[in-house]
Amino acid sequence: MWDVDFRGYIGTEIQKIRPAVVVNINSIKHLKIRLIAPITSWNKEYIGKIWIVNIKPNDFNGLNRESAVDTMQIKGADVQRFVEKRGQLTATQMDDITAAIAAIIDYQ
Repeated sequence: MWDVDFRGYIGTEIQKIRPAVVVNINSIKHLKIRLIAPITSWNKEYIGKIWIVNIKPNDFNGLNRESAVDTMQIKGADVQRFVEKRGQLTATQMDDITAAIAAIIDYQ
């Protein structure tokens, strides 16, 4: 997980510097672009939304409040947008994010 500079947004896209999780596979890390899913503050209205993954804060992930990975806003981001490494998610959380992405693209 990294803090990423999302400035230069349009409409309802995520904006400003905020945490994001890298979702692409490590075998393509030689590329200077990463596929990321932004993280925003948790809202109880997100319950039941298939594209939102709830993340509780802990010392391992570096979050300071309950948060939501918004997989509807996955995007490619140049590594120059990466400001600072924040932490890491568990394998189970990454599986949940992968499942949310699969659900929104109707992957079977």
